[in-house]
Amino acid sequence: MTVEHVVIVLFSIASAVAIAVSRTRVPYTVALVVVGLVVGSLHVVQPPHLTKELLFSVFLPGLIFEAAYNIHAAELRRSWRAVSTLAGPGVIVSIVVAGFASAWALRLTGLEPGFTWRDGLVFAALVSATDPVAVVSLFRKLGLDARLTTLVEAESLFNDGTSIVALTLILTFVGGQSSGILGLVGQFVLVVCGGAAIGAALAYAIVRLTRHIDDPMIEITLTTIAAYGSFVVAEDVHASGVIATVAAGLVLGTTARESTFAPATRAAADAFWQYIAFALNSMVFLLIGFEVRPAALAQTAGVVGIAFAVVLLARAIVVYGTSGMLRRTSERLSPAWSALIAWGGLRGALAMVLALALPPEFPQRALLIDMTFGVVIASLLVQGLTMPVVADRLRGR
Repeated sequence: MTVEHVVIVLFSIASAVAIAVSRTRVPYTVALVVVGLVVGSLHVVQPPHLTKELLFSVFLPGLIFEAAYNIHAAELRRSWRAVSTLAGPGVIVSIVVAGFASAWALRLTGLEPGFTWRDGLVFAALVSATDPVAVVSLFRKLGLDARLTTLVEAESLFNDGTSIVALTLILTFVGGQSSGILGLVGQFVLVVCGGAAIGAALAYAIVRLTRHIDDPMIEITLTTIAAYGSFVVAEDVHASGVIATVAAGLVLGTTARESTFAPATRAAADAFWQYIAFALNSMVFLLIGFEVRPAALAQTAGVVGIAFAVVLLARAIVVYGTSGMLRRTSERLSPAWSALIAWGGLRGALAMVLALALPPEFPQRALLIDMTFGVVIASLLVQGLTMPVVADRLRGR
């Protein structure tokens, strides 16, 4: 089957799934993963593998830019403390808790006696990024508070970047190539801030340029350059491509979209990026299902169960700890919101791709891949499918 045939089949499957779940409360992306698991086990089609190069060059910049471009700036300003805490120190705390807890639990149960705390930190860094696409779409469908939706989405945008940087530094640390904790912290700040500066600078240049243009097609093309160009430039200079794209999306969404674009351009750009997000999400979640082999997961069910429980525990500690820190501020999170944010921290394609990108000679690589894949599937199915019930129970509390 040619590439053209594969693409047509995948889009046909995605469209059929979208039509089938449109009148239900099953998250579309979760349904895509389930269908991908089924179709993949039947070997009906051989899609491209979900590699790091494919995710970083095609999927990630477009998805991140669209989310940042459409984020509610006013709601983000109202929640900046919560977002920065969850996506910054929260990621680090989550990695430490999940890393040491997973190593301790797997050794205590005897399932993996050779699983060290270094292996645990690498696993925790792999799954530290949240992917709330399914949850955010459900929040919007249920009409939940815009601030809650923005908080969950903005946290994911930023923690994608911080988790990738954290994984890179942890791999350097466990490999004995680091210059110490202070050096790692300095490198972390430099990579993140460098990415933000690159994305913001490129976006501001495009904003100034669009003031002299009144052509929707050219202006949409410039937003596409901002999305993918900021990512590529930042990665080329060893800064965070994800953070660069987030910064570019935020600047263009709050400046060009709100004050520079003409109404026709704004409508065309909104429709363009909505479709891009739909198409990219459809493909990436289908490919998640195709990548997973249920038989392999069944063999490591005990390890995956412990890993999933540890990830949930770390998420709860970070969310409720953040809630406690903010209880005397204007960003106070109610118990219901804290529960929704904790349970809504789904894992997705980024974790799987990062796991597959581990060097072939890396110790425990096969086990880390199985654990990561298992946690992603458990997260999407368990948390994703139960989210409507949880949201209903907590609505208005």
